[in-house]
Amino acid sequence: MHITRLRLTSFRNHDSTDVGFLRGVNVLIGLNGQGKTNIVEAINLLATGGSHRTSMMTALIEKNADHGVVNAEIAHDSRSLSVDVVLDRTGANKARANGNSVRMRDLSRFIHAVVFAPEDLKIVRDDPEERRAFLDAIVTVLSPRMIAVFSDYDRALKQRNSLLKSLRFVNRGQRDLSTLAVWDEKIIGLGTEITFARLAAVSALREPLARAYENVAGTAQLTDIRLISKVHVGLDEASPRDLIAEKFTISTIAALDDDLDRGTTSIGPHRDDVTFVLNELPVKGYASHGETWSFTLALKLATAELFRHDSLGDPILLLDDVFAELDESRRQRLTHAIRDFEQVIITAAVENDVPNVNVQRTFYVDAGRVSEGHAA
Repeated sequence: MHITRLRLTSFRNHDSTDVGFLRGVNVLIGLNGQGKTNIVEAINLLATGGSHRTSMMTALIEKNADHGVVNAEIAHDSRSLSVDVVLDRTGANKARANGNSVRMRDLSRFIHAVVFAPEDLKIVRDDPEERRAFLDAIVTVLSPRMIAVFSDYDRALKQRNSLLKSLRFVNRGQRDLSTLAVWDEKIIGLGTEITFARLAAVSALREPLARAYENVAGTAQLTDIRLISKVHVGLDEASPRDLIAEKFTISTIAALDDDLDRGTTSIGPHRDDVTFVLNELPVKGYASHGETWSFTLALKLATAELFRHDSLGDPILLLDDVFAELDESRRQRLTHAIRDFEQVIITAAVENDVPNVNVQRTFYVDAGRVSEGHAA
């Protein structure tokens, strides 16, 4: 899979941009703040329905515009596809695939991209929400039906929490828990599916992560990824759904009094965390900056490797200001690791930061304007 043309209208600082990409490596050169990362963000928006930089979708629309539009022409084998996202400052955002309306959350069914940017260090360093989002993005690509499961779980969780809040003000002996039991059943059923899928994703990621870290760091290290959850204590990736459901049910019953007192649901995949391990120590809190950077890059390369086996083929690999943070040996190893992806789009502030990666097309970005250069 690769993008042949990308069009941006009133997107960030791009008033009207039309870029023709080639298979292989494409490079965007520009000083900070000129708009090269905005192009990466636009492609990721088409692949995920969201931004990897902000949760405020209105921030993606040019300051003086009411709408922003991102369109891409995509080639996959002998087929072509057009994907559009229309951002609305005051209304609902809309997405289309070949002219047909689709839900924003379903865009990953049509285009796969894996982006690595400096912001991705928060996956390792920040709150569990970042790690859950990283893992769930993998889950929904490996099993697209999980998109609806996550959505249904979120709705059920909101309903259960709302009911718990209302029950806090009812005397214990007068509480009617029959409706709560209905939501418990939904939470357990949907949560079991999420836990099972997350465990499968963790298992699938483990080996490619080890290979990717060795490719980036240059030496074999002990890497691991583990799902941390109150639901599946004592279970592993081979545990069947019914055993997960049983553990989930027991944990939910045990937490009921606390949930009623606090007015919130304390058990479930919304409380999960992911631990990344390097040489038997958690990366968060123990790894150096260089090790954290390498581990995060390895996570993204491992993700890209997993996605290659999907029906859509190679994901588009987006590397945003990556090479500037790497020493020469790591630059060369990363170059080797990405050499056979169908399409790679690299951004850099300085052209000399990009090693010899058989660049097919180079663009220069200045104040939201893109001009084409010569192939390296």
